[in-house]
Amino acid sequence: MAQHCPECGFANDDGANYCQRCGAFLARSESSTGATTATFRVSDTGDFEEVSLEQATAGGASLVIRSGGGRAGETFPLDGDRMTVGRRPDSDVFLDDVTVSRDHAVIVRRGDDFYLDDCGSLNGTYVNRRRIESHRLADGDELQVGKYKLAFLSR
Repeated sequence: MAQHCPECGFANDDGANYCQRCGAFLARSESSTGATTATFRVSDTGDFEEVSLEQATAGGASLVIRSGGGRAGETFPLDGDRMTVGRRPDSDVFLDDVTVSRDHAVIVRRGDDFYLDDCGSLNGTYVNRRRIESHRLADGDELQVGKYKLAFLSR
C-alpha cells in the first residue's frame, strides 16, 4: 500500500520515511496504527465533553476534525441544508489557519445526499487525498481543508 505525503500528496513506496517528491517526513498514517475517531463537543463551561460516534451521528450526518489546529475530535452536526467552511469567524465550520480561505467551501444537502463544493479556494479542497470542485460525500470520507483533516460520518 502506497503511503501518501502529507505535504504534497505524492504516493510513495510503502516503508519510505521521506517523500520522494518533496522530501517531507512521512509519519505513519493514523489508519496504519489502528487509531479511531474520537468525538468531542464544547460544553457550556468551555470544557470538552466526549461524545460517542453513535451520539454524534444519531441526529444525522456530522463532520469530525481528525487533526489540525489542536481541535481533534470537535464535531459539527450537519443539521441544515447549507453549511459554510472557512476562516471567516462566522463560518459554520470555522477553521482558523492561513491556508484556509475565508470562504473556502460549502456543504450542501441535495436530496438525501451531502455535497462538498469548493468555493474557488486558493489551496483547494480535498476528499480522500484528491482535489475536488464538487463531491458527493459518503460515510468515512476524509476531507482536507488547509491543515485540517475531517471525517464525514453518516451512519
